[in-house]
Amino acid sequence: MTEINKQEVFTQVKDALIELFELEADDITGEAHLYQDLDLDSIDAVDLVVHLQKVTGKKIKPEEFKAVRTVNDVVESVANLLKDA
Repeated sequence: MTEINKQEVFTQVKDALIELFELEADDITGEAHLYQDLDLDSIDAVDLVVHLQKVTGKKIKPEEFKAVRTVNDVVESVANLLKDA
């Protein structure tokens, strides 16, 4: 298994946020909070999970995503998912 490139995961997450929610690329940083900074809600979070499942081909457990607060948290969650493959 190759090492998971977190920069690639970040790029995928960023692209998903731009595509799904029409966010400005400059607003999406690793430290950006999904709910406060990017103005997403719980329905948006579900949409993001569904999109990431399609991109990764992996099932994301809802309980794993409950602790996610920032873009970096999403990246870590996806990277861990891919690492466990």
